[in-house]
Amino acid sequence: MPRTDAARVALVTCRPGPDVSADRDLPGLVTELRAAGAGADAVYWDDPDVDWAAYDLAVIRSTWDYSWRAAEFTGWAERCAKATRLVNPVEVVRWNTDKRYLGELAAAGVAVVPTRYVAPGDPLDLPGDDEYVVKPTSGAGARFAARYTPGEHATAVRQLERMHAEGFTAMVQPYVKGIDAGGERALLFFGGRFLHASRKGAVLVPGSPYDEKKVAHPGVEPWDPTAAELDVARRALAAVPGTPELLYARVDFVDGADGGPCVMELELVEPNLFLDLHPGSVPVVVTEILKAARGHRPAAADPR
Repeated sequence: MPRTDAARVALVTCRPGPDVSADRDLPGLVTELRAAGAGADAVYWDDPDVDWAAYDLAVIRSTWDYSWRAAEFTGWAERCAKATRLVNPVEVVRWNTDKRYLGELAAAGVAVVPTRYVAPGDPLDLPGDDEYVVKPTSGAGARFAARYTPGEHATAVRQLERMHAEGFTAMVQPYVKGIDAGGERALLFFGGRFLHASRKGAVLVPGSPYDEKKVAHPGVEPWDPTAAELDVARRALAAVPGTPELLYARVDFVDGADGGPCVMELELVEPNLFLDLHPGSVPVVVTEILKAARGHRPAAADPR
């Protein structure tokens, strides 16, 4: 692929499949980048024929099959980052693809959903007095996630045993009941600044099998974030190790036991951007991608 003066951008996605959601924003984003003068392509991260060095920028977008191939995916990110500029950076990919980062955020004083980790070989102790959630530390779209009552321990243990047999470490969290009333909110930052927010309903319906495909974003709608959510988002982004330059970031919240927002996930690798809900954000996203392709560095995260 010959180089030209126009910025060349790879929007990195994954191959379609029955267990992979479609990225509804991707075709439009390719179109808008091309309309702005860039050479933009949607490419599969695991396509061996892609010449990553032919691009000025590789933007990880919807690599939503990575969680079952985490080591392979991070290996690809290492190789890609040697060939071109990768965003978000490879050190962020390594850190954020393992949800044990929640423990680091908590240690930094960020309000997060309380989380215990159960690695293969660890005792399979489960909460005994309330509902809880079991899911893998490497996961997306609620894959292998389920909600249990104390009377369902036997089923939860079978899930843990299967996850451990496949090499996964599990997360055990209290089921945060605030999500049933307030939903889960997602605050998106692009180019270091707050862009827009969305809210969705509870994903984990009682009694749903852990290996059943979930609706990842039920009832998603635009949301006006609160000052408290913006403040916790700022704290979470400031706690990312090494203060890396982030082209994009999504901070997902639920209401904790005290009623205040706490981080459920910090999405720095392949967050859904929900541009179909926020079409006014598309020009900002295009502008920031083009700036990054031309070597500009994102601003420090500012939730204002």
